Amino acid sequence: MEFFCYHRDRPASAALRDELLEKHWSYMDRYAERMIARGPTFAADGDTPTGSVHIVDLPDAAAARAFAFDEPNYQAGVYRDVLLRRWRDMLGRTMWDFPGGRDGGDRYLVLGLGLEPGTDDGLVVPPDADELIAYGPLLSDDGVTRVGAAVLLRAPDPDSARAVLAPDRYADVEVHLWQFGGRPS
Repeated sequence: MEFFCYHRDRPASAALRDELLEKHWSYMDRYAERMIARGPTFAADGDTPTGSVHIVDLPDAAAARAFAFDEPNYQAGVYRDVLLRRWRDMLGRTMWDFPGGRDGGDRYLVLGLGLEPGTDDGLVVPPDADELIAYGPLLSDDGVTRVGAAVLLRAPDPDSARAVLAPDRYADVEVHLWQFGGRPS
């Protein structure tokens, strides 16, 4: 089962985050074989961390909750909240398979949250998907009902990134600067 996990940073927690970086990476190393995508989000300044994205394949919801809430930054209070949802990989690849590579251009996390009543709950890969890094629906706990969408993509600016999801279909659409995560090589 695939899960989308977005830990949102508490304000002024960057120093604690930096202090725990090795513990965070060591924890995530245990899940490396199961990762579809990972990486931090940043404020508009491109420098201040605002959160941490992990899309991971785990056996069940209990394992996903353990993954999210046993994470060292969460345990130490770096994060203010966690968005944890079932997810479906619509591209059939990991971020490491993204043809555009790790570098070049701005990367974004786009979240479509809360489908508006009466909207079609189908999510299809757009025809021009070359810039998509990860793309899929956020699902209810039983994995049946779509409750939103999560997209990682390369785009020239936040407005272009936002355009990947139709805004009239969601109660809210968030756009966050994002970068490929993991230990530096």
